[in-house]
Amino acid sequence: MLVGAVVLRLSLTDTYERYVRPEMGLWLVIAGFAVIALGLITLVQSIRGVKPAEGHGHDDEHAHGVGVGWLLLAPIAALLLVAPPTLGSYGVGRAGAVNVKSGAAIFEPLPRGGPPRPMTLLEYVERSFEHQGASLRAAPVQLTGFVAAPESGGFELARYQIACCAADATPVVVEVLGTSGSPPKADQWVTVSGTFEPGGGELPRIRATTVEGIEAPNDPYE
Repeated sequence: MLVGAVVLRLSLTDTYERYVRPEMGLWLVIAGFAVIALGLITLVQSIRGVKPAEGHGHDDEHAHGVGVGWLLLAPIAALLLVAPPTLGSYGVGRAGAVNVKSGAAIFEPLPRGGPPRPMTLLEYVERSFEHQGASLRAAPVQLTGFVAAPESGGFELARYQIACCAADATPVVVEVLGTSGSPPKADQWVTVSGTFEPGGGELPRIRATTVEGIEAPNDPYE
């Protein structure tokens, strides 16, 4: 019943989006109610099946066993109060990153004028490796992610890609250049506006014009 209650709490508060794709929310709600119902049925059957204890020694052994059993519920009960955080900067350097290789041109060139165009980090990486960023040209773009490796004069901007859940998450990373002053702290969510910077090697680069701190989104994945 506690497991089902945890699933419902995470699902009905949108916290589940830290761990799985948003489209799985309805199925988690159904699963939560099903697990609670199963727990209730099991509890009723257990109560009906209780027989009087035979002997004082058996009472002591039974009470001790039940007490230890309740300790197994403590971690699950804790999840009702505190939900684990989303994946962050700690895992960026410890997980396999999304590997993008250059191929045939598939992107239309971006217009040079106008406001910065919002795009995912994955699209930016793909455009960067496509003929040395030919489709990006000097067009302003806008990227959103969390700070993975703050350094003087820049930092790494990252966001995870997931196919199903956080267990299969892989980070997409872009190097941000041209910042002044103290860099944002690790795991701080920011929106970066800027233009493509050639010559990034394994990590594509962006020359920042503005860096704005934001609240972490409900859905932290791309």
